[in-house]
Amino acid sequence: MISVALFGCGGWGKNLARNLHNIGALKVIADPAPHAASLAAELDVPNVADFSICLSDTAIDAVVIATPAVTHFAVAKAALEAGKDVFVEKPIALSTGDGLALAAVAEQQGRVLMVGHLLQYHPVFLELKRLVKEGVLGRIRHITSSRLNLGMIRAEENVLWSFAPHDISMILSLAGCLPRKVMAVGTKVLQEGIADLSTIHMAFDSGLTADITSSWLHPQKEQKLIVVGDAAMAVFSDTNAWEDKLCLHHNRIEWVDQRPKAVAGPVEKIEVPKGEPLRLEMEHFIECVERRLSPRTDAAEATRVLGVLQSAQKSLDRNGEWTDIDAAQVASSTRQFGEGVSVHPSSVVDEGVEIGAGTRIWHFSHVLGGTSVGERCVIGQNVMIGPDVSVGNGCKIQNNVAIYKGITLEDDVFCGPSMVFTNVLTPRAHIERKEEFLPTIIGRGATLGANCTIVCGNQIGRFAMVGAGAVVTRDVPDYALVVGNPARKIGWVSAAGERLGDDLVCPRTGDRYEVSADGLLSPLQA
Repeated sequence: MISVALFGCGGWGKNLARNLHNIGALKVIADPAPHAASLAAELDVPNVADFSICLSDTAIDAVVIATPAVTHFAVAKAALEAGKDVFVEKPIALSTGDGLALAAVAEQQGRVLMVGHLLQYHPVFLELKRLVKEGVLGRIRHITSSRLNLGMIRAEENVLWSFAPHDISMILSLAGCLPRKVMAVGTKVLQEGIADLSTIHMAFDSGLTADITSSWLHPQKEQKLIVVGDAAMAVFSDTNAWEDKLCLHHNRIEWVDQRPKAVAGPVEKIEVPKGEPLRLEMEHFIECVERRLSPRTDAAEATRVLGVLQSAQKSLDRNGEWTDIDAAQVASSTRQFGEGVSVHPSSVVDEGVEIGAGTRIWHFSHVLGGTSVGERCVIGQNVMIGPDVSVGNGCKIQNNVAIYKGITLEDDVFCGPSMVFTNVLTPRAHIERKEEFLPTIIGRGATLGANCTIVCGNQIGRFAMVGAGAVVTRDVPDYALVVGNPARKIGWVSAAGERLGDDLVCPRTGDRYEVSADGLLSPLQA
């Protein structure tokens, strides 16, 4: 078992101490405070007042840092340079520059660096993330998070820095990319210059929006994450009993006389095996140290969260002015490759790119910074992706395709050879129009035929099929088959890619479909 020293055992550190002790990893507590000695005695481990004693001890493999946020950079840097693997509580540092510097030190030293974004290890959040990735909620339209409580009032940081990192981490994980811009407002009730309540708004290139509300002056505790999709809505209420923490609301929106109408559906409780998030987080850290793995919440993930926090603070200081996110400033200084990734030597993958496990990139392709490519993708020859593009799992991108900023491919999208995405409606070589890029979302399972063109700002529905050479100038519904210039719908296709007859039964799988009153196709519920 790995030997771990805990630096700091205040309100949260004592929880870390007990979990590390329970898994047999805690060897020493380093904290000069009187309560540290009594906790160390209770757990039957030594207590030292000086961190440097642990850093020079060759019997200590790793350190867990739970000191005040203002000290995180200096303490983590010293531990990494001493050859220790490091877990540091959020935030990783107080600036993206320091976050990237820690990542660079960890890479130079060959050390594991993990950051404490606890909810990324919560079994309920992991199940929610699975539902989103598998398309159960459909296309995600909006995410809202609230973290409210009475107490834990800080004098050294505002509620945005104290509470919001957890919610930002979850939202970025679900979105799979950074927002384009953020806006934050806050209310100072108790102390001059320190916000006790805050609200953050995020806008993504894909059209997704998100809100975070934080308060430590709320009479009741609330920790809730709501994900609104066009097929269903999910609610993760962490203050509920375990069996009620995750519920799926099968609501939908229907259009009647060109007006949206909300239609409530049944509520399904999602069963999730119990697990203590903090223990699971510590076990993940120990596993990463033992097996030399990259943590789920590594320096790259933490620095992205920090970049959003910094921009939100800038907006807060400017009385709620929208602030752009500079993806280049928060990109990791290292490329993150999953297990089994294959990149041909003639291809280029820039810094700050994430490639999921099992993905293959063939000849003469280029993946630009800030881009995330999912697992099991196949990227053909002479393909360009990025910057700041999100490609889902299982996508196949054939030869001679360029995927620009503002384009999002959901899971299992097929891009045929030489098909074209545009990014502005009225391009001119002599006029810079990067600020006019329009978001384009390609829904899960969609097929874009060879040499077709997708005009920017138009959305391709889930499992839709665009015929070879077609020119898409308006949104394509789920399961629609479109051809021609301009593309027009000539029928429906199943999720298996078979054209449906009048009976709306897939000839390959036998799956049945139905057309709603508003003329849209969906699978027939069993």
